[in-house]
Amino acid sequence: MYQEPLVLYFVVGAIAVVVSGLAMAALRQPMITGYILAGFVLGPHGVGLVQDQTTVAQLGAVGVVLLLFFIGLDVSPRQMIRNWRVALIGTSLQVMISMALVGLLGAVFDWPLARTVLIGMVISLSCTAVVIDHLARRGQLETRVARDTLVILIAQDIFVIPMMVLLGLLGGEGVDGKTLALQCVGGLLIVGLVAWAITRERVELPLVRRLSAQREMQVFVSLLLCFGLAFMSGVMQLSTALGAFAAGLIVGQTRDVEWIRGHLDALRVVFVAIFFASIGMLIDIHVLSEYWRELVILVWLVFVTNTLLNAGILRFLGRTWPESLYAGALLAHVGEFSFVLAAIGLHAGIVGLVAYQMTVAAIAISLALGPAWAMLVERFLPAGWSQSLRPADHGPSP
Repeated sequence: MYQEPLVLYFVVGAIAVVVSGLAMAALRQPMITGYILAGFVLGPHGVGLVQDQTTVAQLGAVGVVLLLFFIGLDVSPRQMIRNWRVALIGTSLQVMISMALVGLLGAVFDWPLARTVLIGMVISLSCTAVVIDHLARRGQLETRVARDTLVILIAQDIFVIPMMVLLGLLGGEGVDGKTLALQCVGGLLIVGLVAWAITRERVELPLVRRLSAQREMQVFVSLLLCFGLAFMSGVMQLSTALGAFAAGLIVGQTRDVEWIRGHLDALRVVFVAIFFASIGMLIDIHVLSEYWRELVILVWLVFVTNTLLNAGILRFLGRTWPESLYAGALLAHVGEFSFVLAAIGLHAGIVGLVAYQMTVAAIAISLALGPAWAMLVERFLPAGWSQSLRPADHGPSP
């Protein structure tokens, strides 16, 4: 009997990714959809090869940390500050209008206030990985659309913190004063570090010059830079992804970006794939078969509503209609942090088990179909609109 099951998991997992990747390439769909499909097939609701979803989800969280770190490397902090109206006003309007629209639906079906707020929060979040991957593949990372969507996505990640606090209150759990104090202190520290890096002409990383000829040590220094601030952010009860993004912003102010990118890029690809595979494993085939009509209607409403809502907000903020509609389509799917909010809602008794399973299935399906939806909307935009995309004003590509 073979005694190394982990090796078998890697072999079968690689085969599943390659097969699904070839299928997605033939259908002109992104690899992210293939990762989710592979996770569904290999997970407990598929062939059942992988049963330990908790470990897979934890490994996937590493992928999110690496992804946000890389995004931070490429972002110009000064450019983000200049784009504060889109980040603050756009995201605030998006969250409030989403909850207001769900509130109307809740009034029709007589939902409790807590459930209405939860669903509004869940559909107001999008996934950074899906959007960045799509823009990169389309060669649109250096456009104003990319800049706008990125600052909205980062603002959404920050909004998750007060959302979690509010859900705790609505679920009757109250607010932990110690946790709230840690979050405030952690937020101030991260903002202070980023502000310090921005105001300096160049940030010098310790020991970098001494390690110029030691490749092995460079790998571990790269990991330390990426995960160090992410760990500190987690200790402060903030999102580890937020800490990783801040670390990327700081490191991006140095001249040592390329060798860090070179050492960590392969890890990013692998762990981001694991992250999306872990999402695929959450899809329950029994829920799909029993509630497929409701799920189809729900996912369709989410895509249409989020596209029109985000497009309207961006048009209000001065973007052209083609840019606004395309950005709205990019942000139409439901993001990874919505899983966290849904789990909090289940734990707090805001939603039951069936409603939670349907929510998880809808989130996973929207993530898988998000890039295809953006491509579909783009096809209906005026001919040649992409050639008129305005580039980001200055700084490196978002």
